[in-house]
Amino acid sequence: MKVQEKQAFVERLAERLRDAQAVYLTDFTGLNVKSMTDLRARLRRAGVEYLVVKNTLAQRAFGGLDLPDVSGFFTGPTGLVIGREDPVTAAKVLDEFAREHDNKPAVKIGIVERRAVGAEDVARLAKLPPRDQLLAELAGAMQAPLAQLAFALQALLSEFVGLLEALRAQREGA
Repeated sequence: MKVQEKQAFVERLAERLRDAQAVYLTDFTGLNVKSMTDLRARLRRAGVEYLVVKNTLAQRAFGGLDLPDVSGFFTGPTGLVIGREDPVTAAKVLDEFAREHDNKPAVKIGIVERRAVGAEDVARLAKLPPRDQLLAELAGAMQAPLAQLAFALQALLSEFVGLLEALRAQREGA
């Protein structure tokens, strides 16, 4: 690449990284072309991008951003997994693929919501339920006490109406 092309590439990569919710650096050593194509297809279906970039260009792109310093992890073959929407989705696809392919690609480090996380943390993220399910569980947990309060108030109101009816019947009988 010429210098101008490299600079333009670094700027485009930095823009992608700036918008990302999660970035995982992986070592894809030992994966053949067919496996890499399968990995890219799975990630693409999940709305995640996978790039193989020269380490020096990736370091330049990361250098201009407000992200943790991960320059020490740009050794050997490095692939970038860029998740724009949900950090868990990208981690799930990587984890599932690695289990099927002898723990390849290996996660070197991740950046989730502007914080560095280790490979173990990425594995834990992969075990989380999807974001929509977590939000549904949270909504259910928040709704349950309110529903109990509504039922309790309704029971009190019904009891009060019953007491008024009994009082009315008693006064009519007297």
